[in-house]
Formats: sequence, C-alpha cells, structure tokens
Amino acid sequence: MRSFPGQSELPFGDRTPLAEDEIPRTIALGDRIVPYVLRRSRRRSIGLQIDHRGLRIAAPARASLTEIEALIHKHGEWVAQKLDDWRDRRRAEPLTITDGVQLPLLGALLTIRTARGNNRFVWHTPTDDSPEGLTLLLRAPADAGRILERALRERALTLFPSRLAEYARRLDLPTPPMALSAARTRWGSCSRATGIRLNWRLVHFPLHIIDYVVAHELAHVLEMNHSRRFWAHVATLYPDYRAARAELNALAATCPQWQR
Repeated sequence: MRSFPGQSELPFGDRTPLAEDEIPRTIALGDRIVPYVLRRSRRRSIGLQIDHRGLRIAAPARASLTEIEALIHKHGEWVAQKLDDWRDRRRAEPLTITDGVQLPLLGALLTIRTARGNNRFVWHTPTDDSPEGLTLLLRAPADAGRILERALRERALTLFPSRLAEYARRLDLPTPPMALSAARTRWGSCSRATGIRLNWRLVHFPLHIIDYVVAHELAHVLEMNHSRRFWAHVATLYPDYRAARAELNALAATCPQWQR
C-alpha cells in the first residue's frame, strides 16, 4: 500500500515563507512522502532539524543530494516519530458535540443540532433560506460523537465513489473497489489486491481537495511508487496538484476531532 504525500508531515499548517537560500524538496520514507527544506552553507556536516515548520536540512555546499538523502533515510524512523510528535502537538482541540456546534463539511460550515431520540441522525436539505443541517437524535449526550461519525461516514460513502468513478474514467480505467478508512496518518491508500481506501475525514474538506486525493490514489493503480511517471499521471488527472497538496497540509492541522 502507498500513502499520498502531505497529510501532516510538513508544514503542519505552518506557512512561514522560505528564505532565498532554502529549497523545498520531498523524500519517500517507507510509505510516507515527507517534504523538507534544504539549505546549504559553509558548515562542515549535514544537520537535521525538526520543529513546527517540519523537517529542515542544513548541508555543506559540497555535499551531494545522494549523501543528504542517505542521511535522512538512515534516521528515517527518528524523523517520522518527531514529525508525528509535532503533528500531535498542533492537533486541534477536541470538540464537544453539543447543540449548535459547527464543523466543516465539504468546505462549508455545518451546524449540528441535538435532540432526544433513538441514536440516529437526520440530514436537512439546504434551501434558499437555510444551509444544510444535521440533527443527532440521541439517547444520551455521550452518544453524540459516535452518531456524528456515523452520519459523516454515510455522507462520505454517498460522495467518494462518484468522484472515484469520474477520475477512473479520465484514465480509461475500470473503477477500483473503494472502502473508507479511519487511518491516523493516511488520507488514502491503494492496493492492487483490495483497491482504494479513502479516509472518511476527507469529508470535512472542499471537494477539490477530495478530488486531489482520489487522483493521487488512482495514479497508484498505474504506478505503485512516487516516481516521475507516477507524478505525470497525477498531473494528467489533476494539473494543480502541488497547490492542492499544500492546501491539504494546512487543512490537516485543523481537521476536527471529538470524543467518540
């Protein structure tokens, strides 16, 4: 299986502009694509630093890219752990699901209403006078998070298959099997054996971000790697994928969390 780049490794939503001598790059560490920033100087050795901005490499001017990336791979486990630590620090505060709380849905704000009921949910169709809404009919307030997740998973299952079919058609491919995932560190994955899995939490994001993830995973049907040919397939399906990847990086840090 392969994960797509930029879930939360870098820049964790940070948009600090790069200095003139800093070069953005990416590297594959296992099944993660990790962006990093490379800066060359008169220093004698290669240094790795991880902070709220992500992975940053300082290297001597004479060091080759092969040497630099060999060092990153050597410390790959440490890099991944530190990146995850920073991601967890920046994770949005957990929401309390109560009447009137709002959270993003497909790039817009969804207002949640709660009422007594038999642990089910009701979607309210948007009208000219009111936006789309969702009511959770609960036996007890403690059930709210679980029923909300069930409702959002249902919405994902009504939307994601059609986006997958549309982009598969553009590649002249049969639509692969699709299932939802709840992975902590992946927005999507692709397996020749089981098909494509898309994280249900993508439903919080605008449609064009969902489409980018779909395009990325479909490109893996043709190339189970992150080679130039893979990125060429992604570009064919989604020409502005670099901007979408950067936007996903920023959105990942604000993805809502709540107690289930």
